[in-house]
Amino acid sequence: MKIGIIGAGHIGGTLTRRFSALGHKVFVANSRGPETLKDLATETGATPVTVEQAARSGEVVVVTIPMKSIPKLPRDLFKGVPENVVVIDTCNYYPQQRDGRIDAIENGMPESRWVEQHLGRPVVKVFNNIYAEHLLKLGRPAANKGRIALPISGDNARAKEIVFKLVDELGFDPIDNGGLDESWRQQPGSPVYTTDHDAEGVRRALSEASKERPKEFKAKSTTPGIEAA
Repeated sequence: MKIGIIGAGHIGGTLTRRFSALGHKVFVANSRGPETLKDLATETGATPVTVEQAARSGEVVVVTIPMKSIPKLPRDLFKGVPENVVVIDTCNYYPQQRDGRIDAIENGMPESRWVEQHLGRPVVKVFNNIYAEHLLKLGRPAANKGRIALPISGDNARAKEIVFKLVDELGFDPIDNGGLDESWRQQPGSPVYTTDHDAEGVRRALSEASKERPKEFKAKSTTPGIEAA
């Protein structure tokens, strides 16, 4: 499969390594340009490209950048990209630590809905609740006892099916968390966030989630804002 990855940080770099090792053709981009990705390309065999090229190179495109950088992406990033291309969102909202205040999210909009609005394309939410190192090293064969499970949220059944297969291929149990409006159940501070539960544990954690964010994951009155949705 051809996979475009926009973002080469912790999760983006890890997915570049994992998908390349599994035999997928990966096209990876970052905000600084393809020439800055030579080391990652040499290590993995992935092709360094521009952000625009990454959006147009894959059957699946992964967007894995800081939330504050989403509005900085080209407005026509997915213009002309076939509708059957699956777009994955791994982004998390960290208002105090990194991103600044996003009023729509503070007022209750699920993070991935906000991302989807800016991208102008439906997204599937996954890979946002696991540490990059664990994503890199802790995948296990199917039916392995204690296999880590990952929640997946999205509105398109076909897109989710493709993502389920990729998650399983990476060595994790895919767990359906329903539509994108339910993706708040896997956001930072929720019971499933960075907890490495198995399938039963993930289902339980999702059911126990609260829409009320812990205070460390909410903007303070002094937190500067970024572009509103």
